[in-house]
Amino acid sequence: MKNYMKKLSLVCIFGWALAGFLSAQASTGLTVYAINGPSGVGMVRLFDNPPRAPGFDIKMEVVADASLVAALFTSGTARVGILPPNTAAKIASGGKNIQVAAVLGAGMLSLLSSDPAVQRIEDLKGKTVEMAGQGATPDYVFRRILGAKNLKPGTDLTLNFSNPTPSIAQLLISGRASNALLPEPFATMTRAGNANIKQVGNIQDEWIRAGGAADYPMTVLVVDADFAASQPAALKAILDAVKVSVEWVVANPAAAGPPVEKYLGLKAQVISAAIPRSNYVYIPAARARPALESLYRAFLEFEPLSIGGALPKDSFYLK
Repeated sequence: MKNYMKKLSLVCIFGWALAGFLSAQASTGLTVYAINGPSGVGMVRLFDNPPRAPGFDIKMEVVADASLVAALFTSGTARVGILPPNTAAKIASGGKNIQVAAVLGAGMLSLLSSDPAVQRIEDLKGKTVEMAGQGATPDYVFRRILGAKNLKPGTDLTLNFSNPTPSIAQLLISGRASNALLPEPFATMTRAGNANIKQVGNIQDEWIRAGGAADYPMTVLVVDADFAASQPAALKAILDAVKVSVEWVVANPAAAGPPVEKYLGLKAQVISAAIPRSNYVYIPAARARPALESLYRAFLEFEPLSIGGALPKDSFYLK
């Protein structure tokens, strides 16, 4: 009897091990790509609590910049990840079957100045404004706003794209630059670093006055369309988890700071202070489409080829 029980125990142990092995073999690895820096903040809760979906082993990965995530989608490696809206449209225009699932970040730009003479956007005439991301959303949003104020870049004022965003913040804090357009959390960090720096107007409101619809999107969650069609349950699990993460970040800025510092390299204190100003959202593609198309029209106005020369097709928006 004793030998029988021993053999039975060994059989059970072997069976459990085999079941675990087969289960592991049945799970498909799936990576959700975030971008290092502010755009990934809304997803930060997923690093410690990744989405769960039957048949998939889902993990998060931080990529250095948007161009690398774009390359992963173009090559067919990425199934889910975040991108700037114009980059997603450009990839889709090239024939890659991707879709926008949701907007995760909306307008979070601030025009900052330490120049006492600059109290309104119109006062920038003859001035230089430091900016990053030439040819990206901040560039064309600001050009549309300037046009509504009858200001022409290159003629009435200078837009300087020579420095990356962190360097621009330091230039403004140190007084080596007077005017800049900055996204969060760098706008909050800059104002905290120099009491003489003020916010000039409200870029989000000015965008609407200049003809923009609602708020301009800055970050979108993109999915491979074939994956979305073939794995709806897994996709739903991911989208639900992303939504919960964004809502948690917005509701808990102090708690969100440490994991953001750990995974995305932004100082916890800075990001916690900036989250209330940062406009992290979860807006499904169907509801976000009017705001996205409004932004895309600005790209078409200034550089049509930056999004492929036309508005994205209906199939670009996940239903």
